[in-house]
Amino acid sequence: MKKTIVVILAITSFVFLSWKVSTPADSSIGATHTLEQFKNGMDNFVLSNEQLHSAVGNLNPDSATIAEARKALVECRLSYKRIAFLTSYFFPSETRFYNAAPKFEVEEPTLELVEPMGLQQIETLLFDDDVLAQKADLLVQSEAMLSSAGDMHALLFGIQITDAQVLESVRIELIRMSALYISGYDAPMLKSGIAETLEATNAIRDVLQPYFATHPEQSRSFEILLANSQNYLKAHPHFDSFDRMAYLRRFALPMQKEFRDFVAALGMVINTTKYLNYEAPYIYSKDALKGWENDSIAPPRQKALAEMGRILFFDKSLSGDASTSCATCHQPQNYFTDQLKKSPSLVRDSVLKRNTPTLLYAGWQHTQFWDGRVASLKDQIHNVIFNPLEMNGNEASLNRNVLLSDKYRTLIKASFLDKNLRECGIGEVSEALTVFLKQLSPMNSPFDRYIDGEQTALTDRQVNGFNLFMGKAQCGTCHFPPFFNSLLPPLFEISEVEVLGVTTTDDFENPQLDPDSGRFDLYKMKYYKGAFKTPTVRNAAQTGPYMHNGSFNSLAKVVDFYNKAGGRGLSLSVEEQTLSATPLNLSDHEAEDIILFLESLTDSNIEKLTFSN
Repeated sequence: MKKTIVVILAITSFVFLSWKVSTPADSSIGATHTLEQFKNGMDNFVLSNEQLHSAVGNLNPDSATIAEARKALVECRLSYKRIAFLTSYFFPSETRFYNAAPKFEVEEPTLELVEPMGLQQIETLLFDDDVLAQKADLLVQSEAMLSSAGDMHALLFGIQITDAQVLESVRIELIRMSALYISGYDAPMLKSGIAETLEATNAIRDVLQPYFATHPEQSRSFEILLANSQNYLKAHPHFDSFDRMAYLRRFALPMQKEFRDFVAALGMVINTTKYLNYEAPYIYSKDALKGWENDSIAPPRQKALAEMGRILFFDKSLSGDASTSCATCHQPQNYFTDQLKKSPSLVRDSVLKRNTPTLLYAGWQHTQFWDGRVASLKDQIHNVIFNPLEMNGNEASLNRNVLLSDKYRTLIKASFLDKNLRECGIGEVSEALTVFLKQLSPMNSPFDRYIDGEQTALTDRQVNGFNLFMGKAQCGTCHFPPFFNSLLPPLFEISEVEVLGVTTTDDFENPQLDPDSGRFDLYKMKYYKGAFKTPTVRNAAQTGPYMHNGSFNSLAKVVDFYNKAGGRGLSLSVEEQTLSATPLNLSDHEAEDIILFLESLTDSNIEKLTFSN
């Protein structure tokens, strides 16, 4: 492990020293000031790493030394959060290991392994049952961090940055704060997320001072919100009791909206991201993200494709024996599920391998199926239609029995312009169904209405449930806003998979590990054994039974499973479990509040989504 880290650092240092560009322009408003703040932040980060390394070296059987090392790690994390938005924006590949996930990451498609390293891995080791046994690894990790931090100034060698880039880095950090930092995503055991959010806020305010000074009228609303946010974070530092909903509604989301308007007023809008829509007010807005399938289709064709997809969705002729449509298992009246543990297959007296998930919000994932084996809805549709266990369709029957029928003739001409009808097949069917499925994202639940300002849309207990979900219960560290699925903020470029140690039934007194290997069946990497995609919990109150195998019959059992810390918490052998093996210690009342919050994520008028526009 030590050799690996040294190699990574050597490569990184080479990249640092090889990069030479011109100096910043003198005409900038705040770019030069930002670089100075960055340099000061780097110095503080080096100092905090020195103190952390010293504290790790002092570890001994006295428990006070462990407490000191954890305190030093908190300070190191705080110093990192003062510069994190700049390092993440300007140097994402060179600095990502500072705060990488504390687990082996598999780089696809090469299947190269990235070892756990950095601040999160140090946290994991400092909270091990036997910290002293981890001292050697802790020293390796802290030495690597210290060495790399010392090289950080080389990042700035000749660099040129613009005001627009500075402002975009702040915009992205505001999303990070509201979606990740307050949930404790990268410090779940230290529970330093609120303090880290404050440090990030302080850093943003310092960096933006020149912009406020030169544009006082345009910046006034945002600057007031920023200052009030600082005061609120200072006054409410305790992680478990922090009112995340109040923070979001009063400060974080209004700041995103005001900052959008501020940057637009300055005429400095740039968007270097693939999926963020900077015209949306905030990250919980329905249009916060740009789609990644069929997103640039002209409106008339889009409408025709959606209508064609809607009709196809209910058409049993898609299946080989004309017995099964998409709606057979994905029933609109049941929130696009069938409420079965596992759906029947086309082979008599057999069932499919996994539970049928809802199609609501399915378009907002970068991988499809429980094991993430395909990268798009189009590929998923192709797979399902031709799968002999699911629909058993074929290309010839699609053209002869489906696409050449009178009910599709006009729609195909409008959807595929001058294409010969006899040339149409699974590609056209998949595209039309994809456009229809992308519409199944209503975001009109009581939660959404509350976020948008409808004060009576949620009860106090549902608000508390959200605060627990995004805090003490750690649900929000895997079910990310705004879709509460595996789509990772702030850039939403990847969908994560997790190993939970799911059991065969919800009898936790006599637990047995489910034998389904999940993503391991695709890639024979032990870190994928039992790995599955994290589904949305929007509409979860209506889409049971739960988990990839349909083994949990109620939300109460789901919450209880997580409260008990998954398979490992139930004393099962789940070597690569990514879910923390530390019980959550939720009270019965707290568990009930989380369920009440999940019920508030239930959308209304679902069946109307299948009507023609």
